[in-house]
Amino acid sequence: MSQAKLLLDVNQLKVQFDITESNSLFFRKVQKKLTAVNNVSFKLFEGKTLGIVGESGCGKSTLARAIVGLVKATSGNIVWLGNELTELSSKQWQPYRSEIQMIFQDPLASLNPRMTVGDIISEPLITHSPHLSKKEVIDKVEKMMAKVGLLPNLINRYPHEFSGGQCQRIGIARALILEPKLIICDEPVSALDVSIQAQVVNLLKELQKELSLSLIFIAHDLSVVQHISDSVIVMYLGNIVEMGLCENVFKHTTHPYTQALMSAVPIPDPNLERNKTIQLLEGELPSPISPPSGCVFRTRCPLADASCAVNPPILAGHEQHKIACIKAEVPQS
Repeated sequence: MSQAKLLLDVNQLKVQFDITESNSLFFRKVQKKLTAVNNVSFKLFEGKTLGIVGESGCGKSTLARAIVGLVKATSGNIVWLGNELTELSSKQWQPYRSEIQMIFQDPLASLNPRMTVGDIISEPLITHSPHLSKKEVIDKVEKMMAKVGLLPNLINRYPHEFSGGQCQRIGIARALILEPKLIICDEPVSALDVSIQAQVVNLLKELQKELSLSLIFIAHDLSVVQHISDSVIVMYLGNIVEMGLCENVFKHTTHPYTQALMSAVPIPDPNLERNKTIQLLEGELPSPISPPSGCVFRTRCPLADASCAVNPPILAGHEQHKIACIKAEVPQS
């Protein structure tokens, strides 16, 4: 069996923002650095889904926006099909927009309320394929609407006339209309009811199989990520703390942070759910402006001791399962 084609190669990516704070003692402004993404590396292959999980504020969305060029990377590399994207200007990014698309968290807020569904879905086509006639554009839009489960006769309706799940289907249709190779889904189901979440996730899986798509699926719900992903990255305060194939990370969860997240996932069996032990995380997420020294998770970690404050842990293990923790057992191949 031939190996899948490498689409995206992210290496040591760092994203920092300049923050100005007031110093009340000396009545002056102080410049600080907020590190949203810290030395993140991963590879994504054709037809695969990478899940990225972590609580709010861990850098998931910033990572996604850096990949699509909406946020400038401070250092590191983003390589798409052999092409370096990190230093590209907005104009230089244009040819790649049709290959990498994004679906956003709030389905209604991401759609222009003054545009019809047809105009919203066709807008990328008009920008990237100006040679198409009006009839060809309408035909493509109607076919895409049918593909995502929307009746084509709704083409002249406005976003406010649709439910949240339907609005997300419109967003998916808009992302797919250019036939991209990669779609980055930034918490696409977090604003939806549980039953609608399952419908949207299953739709994405069907479309992925049909269109040979690659996906980056960002969420804070591990059960959703486990259902759709081939591999997973667990992030905490901008750092990767555990990563690998889903079957390894979820069946042999090793990092204390991932274990805490896993313990909060509901179990369908009521007896098991009633008797399970939930590992509560103590304290608040530290500020990314002044993160803890050494291991960023040490202030909330049940295994931490004085040695954890010295040097940041490095990802160790094998290609299918790595963790960043000097106290937990390193996965063996």
